[in-house]
Amino acid sequence: MTIFFRLLESDVDEKGADLRKAIAALRELKQTPPVQGSSVYERDPTTFLTLPGSPLAYWVSDPIRAVFKSLGNFGEDGRKAVVGLKTSDDSRFVRLHWEVRPSPVAERRWVPFAKGGAFSPYYSGPQTVVGWMGTGAQLWAYYQANQARTGGMIKNPDFYFRAGITWPLRSHRFAPQALPADGIFSLRGYCAFVPEKDLLWTLALFNSSVFDFLFKTTLGRFGYPEFIVGQLLRLPWPRPDSSVAEDLGRLARRAWSLMRSLETTSETSHAFVLPSGLNEKVTGLDPAAIERELASIQKQIDETAFRLYDIVAEDRAAIEAFSESAASSDMLEVEASEDDDGEEENASVGAGPEAFNSWLVGVSFGRFDRRLATGNRAIPPEPEPFDALPSRSPAMWSEGEEPAQRADILVDDEGHVDDLAVRTRAIAETVDVDVPENLRGWLAREFFPLHIKMYSKSRRKAPIYWQLSTPSTSYSVWLYIHVFNKDTLFRVQTDYAAPKLAHEERRLESLTGDLRDGVTSVQRKALAEQESFVEELRAFLEEIKRVAPLWNPNLDDGVMINFAPLWRLVPQNKSWQKELKSTWDALCNCKYDWSHLAMHLWPERLVAKCADDRSLAIAHCLEDVFWVAGTDGKWMARETPTRAVEDLVRERTSLAVKSALKSLLEAPVATGITGRGGRRKTAIEGGSS
Repeated sequence: MTIFFRLLESDVDEKGADLRKAIAALRELKQTPPVQGSSVYERDPTTFLTLPGSPLAYWVSDPIRAVFKSLGNFGEDGRKAVVGLKTSDDSRFVRLHWEVRPSPVAERRWVPFAKGGAFSPYYSGPQTVVGWMGTGAQLWAYYQANQARTGGMIKNPDFYFRAGITWPLRSHRFAPQALPADGIFSLRGYCAFVPEKDLLWTLALFNSSVFDFLFKTTLGRFGYPEFIVGQLLRLPWPRPDSSVAEDLGRLARRAWSLMRSLETTSETSHAFVLPSGLNEKVTGLDPAAIERELASIQKQIDETAFRLYDIVAEDRAAIEAFSESAASSDMLEVEASEDDDGEEENASVGAGPEAFNSWLVGVSFGRFDRRLATGNRAIPPEPEPFDALPSRSPAMWSEGEEPAQRADILVDDEGHVDDLAVRTRAIAETVDVDVPENLRGWLAREFFPLHIKMYSKSRRKAPIYWQLSTPSTSYSVWLYIHVFNKDTLFRVQTDYAAPKLAHEERRLESLTGDLRDGVTSVQRKALAEQESFVEELRAFLEEIKRVAPLWNPNLDDGVMINFAPLWRLVPQNKSWQKELKSTWDALCNCKYDWSHLAMHLWPERLVAKCADDRSLAIAHCLEDVFWVAGTDGKWMARETPTRAVEDLVRERTSLAVKSALKSLLEAPVATGITGRGGRRKTAIEGGSS
C-alpha cells in the first residue's frame, strides 16, 4: 500500500508546511488514513491499472473504479471520436464567415470550420470558415505537395459535413457544443459522432459534471487538461432507456436554445437578431433569467447522470464540490493554443450604445433589416441544433429581399445625399432610440477602430465597413465589402472625391477673395483651415486615382489582401495602416501568390508557377492546362501545357494595371500633412511603396 497526500488546494507557499502537518497528523492517528473526504489517501498502486491509461488517480474511490468495469466504453457500437483538418496555412484557406460572400450551402465553397475556441457549452456558432471550394481539391493538392514541410494534414475526411459534437482541446471543464451539419472540424476542434437519434442526449451527458469528472480522472489532472479523443473513446458509457434519453435530449435542446439566445445580440454571430437594448425590447431577452434556467437545466442533467452512472452519495458530494470549485477558480482563464479560435479576446467589444450604433451603420448599408426592430418583419424561426448553418444571420435581409439600391459608398459629408451620419440618425429615429449628439464625430474618429476590434476573431482582422479618410478625418468615404466591385473606386473618384474637392476649392477662393486689410485672427484661422482641408482632399483624390485602375477585389482573398493596396488611404488609423502596409509588402514579395490579386497584378510570375504547383494551378483555374491525372489517379505535370505560357500571361496582363502598379510602387510617401483644425498628421514613412 502507498500513502498519497493531496495538496492541490494549498497555496504554493504553504504546500511544504501543509505536507508536514498532514504527515504529523497521520502519525498521531496511528491508523489507516481515511480514503475519502481527506487530503490523505492510502492506495494499492495496482488499482491504477483499472482506469484507462493507468493514471495515478489516487483520489478515486472504489465505487468510481467499479463504474469503469461495469459499463462499456464510449468507443463501442460505432461511436467515434476523431481529429480533423490542419491547413498549415490559415491565411490561404481560412476566413471569418462574414468576410466572404454568402453562397448556397450545397456549393460548399466556404464551409463552417470548428477550431475549438472558448468555453461555451451546448452552443457555439463557428466564426471561421475553410475554403473547400466544392471538392476540396485545392486543399488536397496543397497537402500532398507540402505535408512533409508544413505538417498539414486532412484527417478523417469521411466525417466531414456530418452533424456531430465538438469541443475545444483545452478548457477548465469538458463542455462540448453541437456541430452543425455541412461543416468541417480542425485538428484541435475535436469531434464525436453518434447516430443522429442519439446526438442530443449524448450532448447532455457530455456536459454533465459526472462525465467531466470521469474524463479528468483518466487524464490524471484537473487543472486545465487536454480533452483528447483517444481517452474519450475509453470512457464508460451508459445506455439509458428511451424515456431517459428523451428527457436528456429535451434538456440539451433547451440549453442549446438558451445559449444561442445569448448570442442574438452579437453582430458577428450566426444567431444575431438585434443589438443589445433593442433586442430586449423586441424579443424579451433576459440574460439573467437565461443564466438561472441554464443552471437549473445543468442540475437536472447532473441528477440524471448520477443515476445512470450509479454514483453513490459520498462520491456524488465530492464530484459536486469539485465541479463548483473548478467553475469558480482561476482555471476559467482561457489558454489559447495555436489552433484555438481565441474568441474571448474581444468578448466585451461592441456592447451597449456602441453595438447599437454599429447596427445603424449596417442598416444604412442595407446589410441588416430594420423591420425586425419596427415589428414589420417577424423574427425568423430558430433552427435545430444540428441543422446546417444558414449563410445569413436572422438580422440580415433574406436572400432575394435586399433593398434594390443597397449602398456601396457612403460619405462623411454634411449635406450630401449619401451622408452616413444623417442616414444613421434617421434610422435611429424610426426605432425610437437616441444616438450621441456628436454622432458625426464618433463615426469619423471612433467607429472604425471599434469596428476592427468587433470583427477580429481567431487571430484574423476582417472589418467589412472600410473607412478611407484624410489624415485628420475631415472627410471620409465608407465602403461596404459585400456590395463594392472593381468600379467602386472609380465612382469614389468621379462621384464623391472630385466634386467634394471642387466644392471646397470654390470655398477657398471665396474666403481668399473676401480678405482685406485688417483681416482678423479668426478669418486668418478659417483661411488656414480651409487651405489645409483642400490640401488633404487633393492628396486623397490623388491616392484614389492612383489605386483605382489596379484595384480588382475578390472576397475569396480575404479582407486584408483586398484592403492592402489601399493602405495609403487609412492614415487616420496608424496601427491598421501598418498592418495593411505589411500585407502589401508581403504580397509584393510573393507570399500570397495563391490570391486572385497576385494574379491580377503579376501574371508573368504567377502563370509559370502553376506548372510546378498544382494547388496554385487550381487556385487560378489553370489545372487542366498544366496538370493531368494518371491512370492510377495520381496527378502529374504535363510535359507540354495545353496552351503556351506566353499566351496565358498576355491574356491576363493589362497595360493600365501595370501602369497603375508602377505608379503605386514608385509614389513618394506623404509626410507632415496638417489636418483641419491644425492637427498634424504623419503618414507612414519608409518602405518600398
